[in-house]
Amino acid sequence: MSTQTLTTIPTSGKKPRIRMERVNWSGTIILILCAVTVLLPLYVTISMAFKTTGQAVDGNAFSLPAPFSIDGFVEAWNLTKFPVGAGISLLVTAGTVIATIVLAAFASYAIVRNWDHRLFRWSFFYLLAAMFIPFPVVALPQIQLTGWVGLDNPFGVIILATMFQLSFSVLLFTAFLRSIPLELEESARIDGATTWQTFWQLIFPLLAPMSATVGIFAFLYAWNDFMMPSLIISDPAMQTLPVRQNLFQTQFSNNYNVSFASYLMAMAPAILAYLFTQRFVMEGVTQGAVKG
Repeated sequence: MSTQTLTTIPTSGKKPRIRMERVNWSGTIILILCAVTVLLPLYVTISMAFKTTGQAVDGNAFSLPAPFSIDGFVEAWNLTKFPVGAGISLLVTAGTVIATIVLAAFASYAIVRNWDHRLFRWSFFYLLAAMFIPFPVVALPQIQLTGWVGLDNPFGVIILATMFQLSFSVLLFTAFLRSIPLELEESARIDGATTWQTFWQLIFPLLAPMSATVGIFAFLYAWNDFMMPSLIISDPAMQTLPVRQNLFQTQFSNNYNVSFASYLMAMAPAILAYLFTQRFVMEGVTQGAVKG
């Protein structure tokens, strides 16, 4: 059975008429199932993180902690050297986000405003083709190259992560830039502004919604990435937080409360960043999809 709701539609000079609206149960059920697939693992992670070691191995992952314990957080903090790992991850993430936004904005502006030139047009297609090449495919030559030039460190990860985020970011920026009318730039040039001044003082501020979208995607990618830092960074003391957590898959595999506490501390910044910026993500995507 489908549930119906009554909606009153006012009409000028006439009696309001009532329209029946049906609830889309199929869509509602799909959304509920999607929410459960996210919320249920999150609940287990939080619950296991606050349990003692004995409670964590009792075989009941869905039970509430009784009593609540923060021993797992303390042990995870010390085992992973959390402040050091979080600091390196923050460095890699911040460098990737800034470099991605700036380089993608530069490239997109040049491509969109010079679309009639074959070089710029084919550069855009080249970047789109690069989206279909994942890092594992080119991992071996990248490891060798970074070692030869002395970039087997977090700075090498920043450069590679930026390059692998560039294609998707340029795609987003170009869609947004096409919605900005050329008359704005023509007015700036009439006032004597150079191309550099036009970009920084006029175009780049207008890219703020899309910059937020690109930034959050780059943040989530760089903060959560495990494969690239584990293969590129040669010094174990300079590893990022996701790589340091790999020890829970081997040596401390039975300490589930410690493992989940470490995972919860590591993913908390990404969750908070998305919660505070999701409005800008949706705004950037919708504005880039509509030509103003």
